[in-house]
Amino acid sequence: MEQNRIVVKFKNQTVLKGKTNDFFPNRIKFHLELLDGTIEEIKVEDIKAIFFVKDFEGNKNHKDSYNDAMSNAGRKTKVKFKDGEIIYGYTLGYSSDRQGFYLTPADLGGNNVRIFIVKSATEKVQLVP
Repeated sequence: MEQNRIVVKFKNQTVLKGKTNDFFPNRIKFHLELLDGTIEEIKVEDIKAIFFVKDFEGNKNHKDSYNDAMSNAGRKTKVKFKDGEIIYGYTLGYSSDRQGFYLTPADLGGNNVRIFIVKSATEKVQLVP
């Protein structure tokens, strides 16, 4: 099974980078193989979001714009996290009774392919016209 490159941001501001092949949105934990090869068990409730990335380096000079329009990606959504960060993207599956949802970033030039957002880390999730 192909492993996903992810960056995990925790509610306590910790960030871990690695690969996983056992994350599923309805499970309460998954395993992360860190860049040094060690394996960590991650509890979903401890995290803010999982960023599925193109690569681990990213582009430090890239400025997020979140203005790209996408067809067939769902409804445009604004997510405000409890720590103040705001992300715009598109979602097909937001439901307030689930532990989280996927968001496709509205910034096609960024390093993030998709993001799994943990609902308990959000202050507000709002559909944008």
